[in-house]
Amino acid sequence: MMRQYELVERVKSYDPNADEEALNRAYVFAMKMHTAQLRESGDPYFSHPLEVAGILTQYRLDSATIIAALLHDTVEDTPASYADVKELFGEDVANLVEGVTKLSKVQIHSEASKQAENFQKLVLATSADIRVLLIKLADRLHNMRTLHFCKKPEKRQRIAKETMEIYVPLAERIGMQNLKDELEDYAFKTLHPEAYESISTRLSFLSEQGREDVEKVILELKKDLEENHIEGEVTGREKRPYSIWRKMQKQNIPFEQVCDIMAFRIIVKTVADCYQTLGVIHTKYPMIPGRYKDYISTPKPNGYRSLHTGVIGPLNRRIEVQIRTQEMHEVAELGVAAHWEYKQGAHKEGKQYRWLRDLLDLMHHCSDPNDFLEHTKMAMYQDQVFCFSPKGDLITLPKGATPIDFAYAVHSRVGDTCVGVKINGKIKPLRTVLQNGDQVEILTAKNQTPSAEWERIVVTAKAKANIRRFIRTQQRERFIQLGRDMFNNTAKEYGISWSEKDLQPFLSQYKQETVDDFLASIGEGLIPFTEVFRLIHPESKTGFQKAFSLFKRTKKENVPDKKMPVTGLISGIALNFAKCCHPVPGDKIVGIVTTGKGVTIHTQDCPVLQRFSEEPERWLTVSWNNEVLQDKTLPVRIKIVLEDHPTALTELLSVIAKYNIPVSNLNTVNRSNGWSEILLDIEVKDSDHLDVLLQALRANKRISSVYRIKSF
Repeated sequence: MMRQYELVERVKSYDPNADEEALNRAYVFAMKMHTAQLRESGDPYFSHPLEVAGILTQYRLDSATIIAALLHDTVEDTPASYADVKELFGEDVANLVEGVTKLSKVQIHSEASKQAENFQKLVLATSADIRVLLIKLADRLHNMRTLHFCKKPEKRQRIAKETMEIYVPLAERIGMQNLKDELEDYAFKTLHPEAYESISTRLSFLSEQGREDVEKVILELKKDLEENHIEGEVTGREKRPYSIWRKMQKQNIPFEQVCDIMAFRIIVKTVADCYQTLGVIHTKYPMIPGRYKDYISTPKPNGYRSLHTGVIGPLNRRIEVQIRTQEMHEVAELGVAAHWEYKQGAHKEGKQYRWLRDLLDLMHHCSDPNDFLEHTKMAMYQDQVFCFSPKGDLITLPKGATPIDFAYAVHSRVGDTCVGVKINGKIKPLRTVLQNGDQVEILTAKNQTPSAEWERIVVTAKAKANIRRFIRTQQRERFIQLGRDMFNNTAKEYGISWSEKDLQPFLSQYKQETVDDFLASIGEGLIPFTEVFRLIHPESKTGFQKAFSLFKRTKKENVPDKKMPVTGLISGIALNFAKCCHPVPGDKIVGIVTTGKGVTIHTQDCPVLQRFSEEPERWLTVSWNNEVLQDKTLPVRIKIVLEDHPTALTELLSVIAKYNIPVSNLNTVNRSNGWSEILLDIEVKDSDHLDVLLQALRANKRISSVYRIKSF
């Protein structure tokens, strides 16, 4: 265990003005508070905060952060209070300790929800002071170093998975590369022990075998620099087990094909020297296509800058080379700690913190903590593409991003009102995938609103969260109106009156906050309408089960909705076609109010309808809107018994082509006695279109039988 004077000397080695007296007091105070506690390893508990403080000294952090690291568990696990820490060590340290402490005080039954809530609190605490995250990362690193002492395998797995999904990408976001690499390897060792052991053993063997080769490569690269009068330092490092395993998984290759397990770093004096060095290397050694990356002109969001290239280098070995200045190297090694911004006493808004602002914005748009966690994981794990606004502002997006992602990255309002895009000066579809260097101009319109289809073509968490929030709000309004119409039409059917005030006495009984909430739950089918209606009008009980049409309309009301393929519905309500019967225009249909899905359309002979025979309030009278369906097709499956003959399939498809019917899938499910059973998925305009095709197929001598299958 580190001695008191050793910790103080570490801090003073990089900060001669450190408060030595406060560091000593914090050491003694923390040791005294934790004196009776032991860790699972059997070590004194104080060894943990001391190791956390030691990790942070490697990043040359200020005295307040080191002191807070020593004290970070005292308020949670000992009799010490926030007031005690504030009185003894000042408000700055007390706030840091409180920020870390708050992350552990979430008691939720679901483990997934607890993780989501904890992560939200971590983001909030980090936004107040980035040092809270630094302490939490160091805390997690020491816990991972000692994870093997944890007796429960399922707990080790959970902690390792959480580390990989949350703490690793957070460490990467603030540029703590070494800390991130170590977290990854410990998590990898726990989650995939056999793979870790295999790769580590091979690396050790290759390291012993190739030590002389590494020295030769370094000498050769130094010679290249000297010959071109470039001052620089060359070092070699072995790649980490997890990074090799990830490459094997990503490229689906065995270990033997991972040729560049060694990476070489060249540190030069100026940015100009970086590019000159790159030119020297590319001139002398063949470049490996697709391996060159320029993070100097377009830095990573965490501030990382460097040139990366892959070449067939000295000794004819595939190697990776990183070229950077000393300043860039410090940022790469120390991450956010290299900026020293926290020394100003306040959190500053800079480019390296934009991701934090984005996370806070994302939190605002996600009502469910689990949604927030899901979106955040997605946002932090994707590779990047760099695009520019017409003014030249750089926007960093995940690979696969579309102009809608770009619009939401600029501002939520720009995303919501996006109607089109110009990419490099040319009008392009909104589903176009953006490429590195694209200049993107978003076209907007005041009356535009997000489309539900957008969610399928966006990849960023912010865009998905905004679109989902809008759709949820829109669906809620529709469900409220549906619930209201259910009461209005039923009351009219019975010749009785009702008002929304009638629902007020039953709010608490059904755990609803407002009448609108109540109506939305009824419209969505979460609360039985029949049950509530009988509470309001007990006299309606007799004869209530008689068949009636819930949505009877007057001739004036029964005007086809120009947007909906089915008439007889509230405008804009969510509409689905049942997969149990796959109705097509021409079939007789009925609408069923479906929990959480709006209205589902079934054919009138669908067997599933028997389930709703005792719930007449869910049945809607609907019909096809032929104006909307004029140019549209719907899926149908047919079963064909076809003769096993060389030309039979060709004849079958030629008949279908004659009627201009698209085929989406063809599958042979059975073959015997010279005949084959084929399932064919096609797209038809209506039942008449289908009947004409079936008659034509039945007339073919190679076809024994053909009929429609409704459930598929």
